[in-house]
Amino acid sequence: MIVLDASFLVAFFNERDVHHPAAARVMQDIIEGAWGRALLPEYVFLEVATVLAIRLDLRTAVESGDILLASREVDFIACSDIFQDALTVFRRQPRSALSFADAAIVAVARRENAPFVATFDDDFRAIEGLTVVPE
Repeated sequence: MIVLDASFLVAFFNERDVHHPAAARVMQDIIEGAWGRALLPEYVFLEVATVLAIRLDLRTAVESGDILLASREVDFIACSDIFQDALTVFRRQPRSALSFADAAIVAVARRENAPFVATFDDDFRAIEGLTVVPE
């Protein structure tokens, strides 16, 4: 399984993003099942919708959200169930590199035994047990 981060999804949906070509390649691999199911934490969905609305427009944000929620390859993960785990990750990090949403990604990855994170955020490289995609 692979957990999706906002930096990856924003790059995928924003063709002007410098990381868009790499995100498009990884998304194709996700669709083809290279890492099994893709997991979308609720907090990541919130970030993606907000950033796309600000950087592009509301219509793009809404359409992108609809695509993610309707995707057969993506499982939406409600964050109320992992809030305490995310809070623990956030509190125990050695430095303040991870946002709370990033801490939730780590919590989801650990709970679901998902060893991969689709992201362009290098802070995830320091998390033991997680492999960043693309490398």
